[in-house]
Amino acid sequence: MAGKIRVGIVGASPSRGFASISHIPALRALPDFEIVAVCASSQQSADAAAKHYGVPLAFADPAKLAAHPDVDLVTVSVKVPDHYVPVMAAIDAGKHVYCEWPLGRDTAEAIRMRDAAARKGIRHAVGLQGQASPAINYVRDLIAAGHIGRVLSGTLFVNAGNWGKTIDRAYQTERANGANLMTITGGHNLDVLCHCLGEFRELCAFAVSQRDRIPLQATGELIAKNVPDQLVVSGIVGDGAVVSCQVRGGMTRGHEFLFEIHGEEGDLVLAATSRASTQRQELSVQGARGVGEPLTEMAIPAKYRWVPETVPQGSPYNVAQLYARLGEGIRGGTPVTPGFDAAVTRHRLLDMIVRASETGQKQMA
Repeated sequence: MAGKIRVGIVGASPSRGFASISHIPALRALPDFEIVAVCASSQQSADAAAKHYGVPLAFADPAKLAAHPDVDLVTVSVKVPDHYVPVMAAIDAGKHVYCEWPLGRDTAEAIRMRDAAARKGIRHAVGLQGQASPAINYVRDLIAAGHIGRVLSGTLFVNAGNWGKTIDRAYQTERANGANLMTITGGHNLDVLCHCLGEFRELCAFAVSQRDRIPLQATGELIAKNVPDQLVVSGIVGDGAVVSCQVRGGMTRGHEFLFEIHGEEGDLVLAATSRASTQRQELSVQGARGVGEPLTEMAIPAKYRWVPETVPQGSPYNVAQLYARLGEGIRGGTPVTPGFDAAVTRHRLLDMIVRASETGQKQMA
C-alpha cells in the first residue's frame, strides 16, 4: 500500500471514550497513519467529532464509513455489545480492522468475526495492548532466553476499581453484554500472564459476585448485577509453571498491578508505575539472579519501542505500538499479532474459567 493508511474510527467523541484518550492521539503521532473519518451514534455527534478533530468525513452508520473508498482501516472503539455490527461491516467492505478487547460478547461472536476476516483475507488486530508493551515483551524474551532458568511459579494481582461500591456504566452489570471485571480486567491481565509464561494447561477458578445489586455512580440508582466482582484463577501454564491470578474489584489503593515470576535461577517482577490499567501504562521491570541478590531495576532496551518518541506516554502508547505492528501487516500482507485468532483463544480461556467456577471442578485445556 502506497501512502498513508487512512483510518475511520467508530466510536469517536470529542470529550469521552477510549478513542479520544488513546486511538486518536496515538494515530496522530504515527507518520504512516491518517484519520479521515469518524462515526458516532448520531450524525450531529459525528459532525461535532469531525469538526473537533479536523477530520473530513463524518458518519452515523458504521457500514457507510466502512464502504467509503477513502477508508483503508476501520477502528472499532465502542462498548463491547456494539462491536459485532461495525466489525462485520468493515470485513464485508474488505477493510482492515482494529477492534478493542473483548472482541465479542462471547466466544461464538468472536469466532464469527475471526472466520469472516479470514475468508476476506484482511489484516485484523484486537486491542490486547499488553502484547505491545515494551516492558511485557522484554520480560517475555528474558524468560524465553533462560534468564531466570526454568520458570517455577508466577503470581499476578490487579485492581479493578470500577466494580466496587458503585459502577459508572450500567451495561457492565449484565453478563450477556460481555463487558465486566472478568472479561475486561481479567482478560487483559490473564493475556499478559499467558503472553509471558504460556497458555493454561489446567486451571481452577472462583468468579464471585459479592454484590447482587450496585448503585450507579451518577444517580445512586440500584441496579441488578450478575457478573463477578472478584476473580481468582490458579493453574499450570506453559512448561509446567504454577500460577495464580487475582483480580480485586473495587480496590483503589495499594499496588495497581504486580506480576512476580520465580525461576530456578532468579526472579523477575513487573510492577505498575501509575493507577492506570495494566495495558495503559509504562510498567517497571526488576530482576535478580543467584542466592540472596536483591531485586534491581532493569532498563528496557530500545528495540522494544516501535514508535516515535513523540507518541504520548500512558493510554496512547501501547495502542500506537499495536498500530505500528498492524501497519507492518497491512503493508506486508502478513498476519498481525494479537489478531482475532488471539482474541478467540482468550475468549475460550474465559469460558474455561466460568466452567471451573460454576462446576467447582478443575478444567483441562
